[in-house]
Amino acid sequence: MAKLDIVCGFEPQVAGSSPAGGTNMKIDKKRVESYGIKFFVEKDGKEIARAFLYVMNNDLKKEPFGFLEDVFVDEQLRGQGIGTELVRAVIEEAKKINCYKIVATSRHERPAVHKLYEKLGFKNFGVEFKMYLNERN
Repeated sequence: MAKLDIVCGFEPQVAGSSPAGGTNMKIDKKRVESYGIKFFVEKDGKEIARAFLYVMNNDLKKEPFGFLEDVFVDEQLRGQGIGTELVRAVIEEAKKINCYKIVATSRHERPAVHKLYEKLGFKNFGVEFKMYLNERN
């Protein structure tokens, strides 16, 4: 299983730019191990459904948490329970590897997905914010 590295951090260069209004501050960073698992369904050699579970750690808990991403079912096959079973498989895997929570996001214009997530036990906790870092998105 391939592992993904998440590294964040920066060092402000402008005097007086620290949150406390003081001088420059250094923000340290450390590598945190994370990994992803792809769940998928194939029919006649073609992928018709997929979902990704990213398993990550933070300093809040000893256990990891899961991030459900890119849930997709071929448009012609929606409404047959494929997405439900796919997301259930992701939830079961997250439980098996002892994630303390799983986070799923969805765009506002996807009420059917919202209903699915709620049916499976997810709670609506707020709004997703996103920033694309290149112009191709």
